[in-house]
Amino acid sequence: MSMILQYVSAFAVGGALCVVAQILIDYTSLTPCKILVIYVVSGVVLSGVGLYGPLEKIAHCGATVPLTGFGHTLCEGVKKAVSENGLIGVLTGGLSATAGGISAALVFGYIAALIFKGKPK
Repeated sequence: MSMILQYVSAFAVGGALCVVAQILIDYTSLTPCKILVIYVVSGVVLSGVGLYGPLEKIAHCGATVPLTGFGHTLCEGVKKAVSENGLIGVLTGGLSATAGGISAALVFGYIAALIFKGKPK
């Protein structure tokens, strides 16, 4: 696959995911938190039925960066841990697969909290 085609497919898939989220925000009464949960759960479900892996191969970052990609990573981590460790993998697999992203979110959130001052409502 040529580099330009990779960029176009990543942009198209990532953009399509963003368009769906924007439509949900504009035309439903769903809160952004609920939409985020829907996206993560959708990634888990699509990964569980075997549809997200092929999408990831086509779209690369366009499929892995959005929250659906986080759900896919959770699901893949659980599947791997269950195959290696048995039933305890249900509890440990998702966290070990996404530990880097979770850690980065915590560290950068803490840094932002140190730099900026929150305003109570």
